[in-house]
Amino acid sequence: MQFSPLILTLEMDEASHTFFNVLRQAHFPKERNYLQAHLTLFHHLPGSQLSEILHTLKELCQTQEKLTLEVVGLKNIGRGVAFSLQSPDLIALHGQLQRRWLAWLTPQDKQKLWPHVTVQNKVRPAQAQELLHALYNTFTPFPVSGIGFQVWAYQGGPWELLHTLAFSGQA
Repeated sequence: MQFSPLILTLEMDEASHTFFNVLRQAHFPKERNYLQAHLTLFHHLPGSQLSEILHTLKELCQTQEKLTLEVVGLKNIGRGVAFSLQSPDLIALHGQLQRRWLAWLTPQDKQKLWPHVTVQNKVRPAQAQELLHALYNTFTPFPVSGIGFQVWAYQGGPWELLHTLAFSGQA
């Protein structure tokens, strides 16, 4: 049986997701924009382990409170632009999942997490630089809430949303 690779993203609050997605829709090449704005936690988890992955995530969601992330800046990624985010709690959560799933992880997913949301990619470097300068002119740091996990199946370009799991932990 063939399983699609899985991608794990952090679900953001609706207002933040909308903000990033509007920028992505405006600045990502239309022919390459298969996805909405997202913050990827893991790029390639084994589809054959879906039930174990979901079990782990459901368990975590029971105690995990909503996360606060701070959008701290912009980054030129060569042929695009991304917003950089910071959250010690997200880094800790990601590390916990890395340790639990270590045997399954690709080299990319074993690296330290760089939380970011890409709003432009696959454009000429000059075009990316132009957007970066335009966004810098109005940028001020702002908070984003992480409200849960989203598990996706990679479909060779587009992603298929399989599960959304909300953080339900109480203070």
